[in-house]
Amino acid sequence: MWLFNRLVYMARPHDVYTCYRVTLWLALWLGIVPYYVTSTSAGSSRLSASYFGYFNIIFRMIVYVVNFVYSALDPRSLMSNFFLSDISNVIDGLQKVNGMFGIIAILLISLAKRRKLLHVLAVFDCLERESFPRVGITHHQGPAARRMNRLVLVMTGTTTAYISCSFLMISMRDAGTFSISSVISYFSPHFIVCAVCFLAGNLMIKLRIYLSALHKVLKNLSHQWDSHSLKGVVQKQRSLQCLDSFSMYTIVTKDPAEIIQESMEIHHLICEAAATANKYFTYQLLTIISIAFLIIVFDAYYVLETLLGKSKRESKFKTVEFVTFFSCQMILYLIAIISIVEGSNRAIKKSEKTGGIVHSLMNKTKSPEVKEKLQQFSMQLLHLKINFTAAGLFNIDRTLYFTISGALTTYLIILLQFTSNSPHNSNGNYYSCCETFNNITNHTN
Repeated sequence: MWLFNRLVYMARPHDVYTCYRVTLWLALWLGIVPYYVTSTSAGSSRLSASYFGYFNIIFRMIVYVVNFVYSALDPRSLMSNFFLSDISNVIDGLQKVNGMFGIIAILLISLAKRRKLLHVLAVFDCLERESFPRVGITHHQGPAARRMNRLVLVMTGTTTAYISCSFLMISMRDAGTFSISSVISYFSPHFIVCAVCFLAGNLMIKLRIYLSALHKVLKNLSHQWDSHSLKGVVQKQRSLQCLDSFSMYTIVTKDPAEIIQESMEIHHLICEAAATANKYFTYQLLTIISIAFLIIVFDAYYVLETLLGKSKRESKFKTVEFVTFFSCQMILYLIAIISIVEGSNRAIKKSEKTGGIVHSLMNKTKSPEVKEKLQQFSMQLLHLKINFTAAGLFNIDRTLYFTISGALTTYLIILLQFTSNSPHNSNGNYYSCCETFNNITNHTN
């Protein structure tokens, strides 16, 4: 009975921290954050440091370093089950280096900047407990938690399904060989990438909810002016309007200038949370996008080379199995990039709508005091913008799709031309030439 009540309590989030309970719990076990959600005797929640979380991060980094050294000495790899050639060995080595150093970088950055995550959630909690109630907004955690848990389920489900099916496909082959180090080197980056993606995506979900609530406050003020319903009543009028993640009641006793001032403060806190989240994730997202781009390029090369018949390799797997394995891995990392880009792009686009609403109010108001406040709000929007970058090198929005597509096409053409112009494909005397060269060398010696 106690366990059932505990599960019911956990399934009903009542504040920001409990809304992120599932996200933070999975991130804790995957070694991304060293915090978990706890509840106080007063009924409030907070993030508490976990000794297991710190140990998990440090232990994972040690295991990955030792495994990288061992896998560099061990010639066996998962790629050797599909084909073995000079270019595949080079590509496999690049994936190992990029994956292992990328994972270590992500874990180190997560550990070093862990307090920024605390700051982001503290700002979220301040917005929901203090700022939004002053303008008549009450947030519901249930719909937001369901959206977050859905993203977690999609990311972890696709990653687990791909790894399980790949492992079974290779292990069921009699000729399939692999070592534990090769499995860790090949599959461990997937879960780390998955954890960072759903953690960043769920923070973006809350940012979009807050921006939508702010827009609703401003639009409601505009609607009151249009209908001439702004009256000095000494009570709160609660509307029956219930939105997806928040409900709204109209506070008619407040002056419009005061509501705009509080809206400016809310916008400032939202931008502060977004800027802190960008500082926390900036290098992690740069690492993940770099890993994803490298894997997508090489997987697309393997698939195109096989489908176009550029080379004939002796593989232990059929062409359909070969193409399916690398296509699924490519799709997995495409999903990761799409989740990152779409989450940040939607938050940016949502924030850009605030300026249009503010200027619409400015055109409607006749009060000099309200117009002055709206002009201040307009200046704030000009200087405070939500923007997400990867270490300042490029913006994380939909323009990244075009950049990745152009670079992917360029590198694929280079790799395919390199394969077409290699001696192995240009004439059939490649092996005989190598054998003649070896015989000459032996006679000389």
